[in-house]
Amino acid sequence: MSAIGPQIPDTGIRALRATDAEIDEYLLARWSPRAMSGEPLADTMLWQLFEAARWAPSSINSQPWRFVYALRDTPAWEPMFDLLTDRNKRWVKHAAVLVAVLSVETDAASGRALRTHSFDAGAAWENIALQGRSLGLVVHGMSGLDYDRARTALNVPAGVTVEMMFAAGHPGKVADLPEDLQPKETPNGRRPVRELVSEGTYVPADTPK
Repeated sequence: MSAIGPQIPDTGIRALRATDAEIDEYLLARWSPRAMSGEPLADTMLWQLFEAARWAPSSINSQPWRFVYALRDTPAWEPMFDLLTDRNKRWVKHAAVLVAVLSVETDAASGRALRTHSFDAGAAWENIALQGRSLGLVVHGMSGLDYDRARTALNVPAGVTVEMMFAAGHPGKVADLPEDLQPKETPNGRRPVRELVSEGTYVPADTPK
């Protein structure tokens, strides 16, 4: 797996992201660039992303994640692209593919409500993001979309949740991004891990120590 992609300076990912404990490099190397070239995505690469999602963990092996995709320069693209906020449209226009992530709320076999359907779909999305990074692709998730219109435009039935959308494509030039987004085209940091973990009972991160 390539840990350092074309958007990361040669100094390496650990020069940009500090960890509180040692973890595998490929986890650090996953981030969310926006600069894409507009180059089409090979069919094999697209299905590698979905295959990675297929092997995510899920409650009772229900696999509740579902995906609706649109390739750039196809009839499916414009209706899906139109669901995005104007801010996202500015850079997503150079993506190779747009994908809506959905989750089924009830297990078809048992009729049992799947309490973790969104959680499980999130696990599948993480697999996609990591696989995309492994392939040298830009993969960027978004909640900036019209969820109500997405349900109609994508023909999403009752009992299925629209979770988010992501754009994927080959890396592009940072200089081609809108000027206000260019400074953000770098891996960001994270809150200290001990603000996110507590033993025994929940302790909010902003509780005075």
